[in-house]
Amino acid sequence: MRVATVEVEGTIRIGVVTSEGIVDATSRVGGETNLRQLLANQQLDGLAPLASATPDLRFEEVRFLPPIIDSQHIVAAGVNYDSHRRETGRDRSAHPTLFIRWPSSIVGHREPVVRPSVSERYDFEGELAVIIGRRGRRIAQSQALNYIAGYTCFHDGSVRDYQRHTSQFTPGKNFDKSGGCGPWMVTKDEVPDPSTLVLTTRLNRTVVQQASVSDLIFDIPHLIEYISTFVTLEPGDMIVTGTPSGVGDKRTPRRYLRGGDILEVEISGLGTLMHPVVHETTSAQ
Repeated sequence: MRVATVEVEGTIRIGVVTSEGIVDATSRVGGETNLRQLLANQQLDGLAPLASATPDLRFEEVRFLPPIIDSQHIVAAGVNYDSHRRETGRDRSAHPTLFIRWPSSIVGHREPVVRPSVSERYDFEGELAVIIGRRGRRIAQSQALNYIAGYTCFHDGSVRDYQRHTSQFTPGKNFDKSGGCGPWMVTKDEVPDPSTLVLTTRLNRTVVQQASVSDLIFDIPHLIEYISTFVTLEPGDMIVTGTPSGVGDKRTPRRYLRGGDILEVEISGLGTLMHPVVHETTSAQ
């Protein structure tokens, strides 16, 4: 099942995605508009019959929001594909390199991502994101997949100069509207083994990244176990698993995102997340 969060004429709705359009689950099932809350209430399975229903909305009628618009925790792994580790020249780490993203840094499918005015080093990173479905702390790797609600595509847009001002990544990973997520969540029953997924990033229709998720240094169960040792994972939390080689910062010549570019992150079986790139317009706030 594919579940999206969309906006229709100014109202937020949960939608079940079919090949023909979107079934308005908010209208049909009882009014819930927050996918995080629906997961917390363990109501996701109640949407399953809608996957075969006649759509209420065409894709062009909706504005896609990130599947989870208000995650309590968004924890991302850095340098977690072996191919990317090699292109950066880093040694293997004994533990995952982690940083935090804020919801304000993330937009939905088809929404513009913004190159900030203070930098010309805005880079692309296609990634797989895991959406947590159950509350848990100190989760063993052997049980980790049972805590997953589903998976989605992620663009971990990175402002490289700000990322490297210090050893902490936070500034370069959290510019407003610099990242993206979506277009929807695919429930875990459709992805029995996430390591078999293939991630492809395209820039203006040219493939710039492509790798199997099996190239992760710290796989999804390992990340869930490690992260849940220091924070209680809640329904709707996201773990962003890392990017493969091919980022613009490591190309010769370097290739950063510019206004007018079209970025796509496709993951086999999940769908394709698309963003146009725009330059930030500056004004006093």
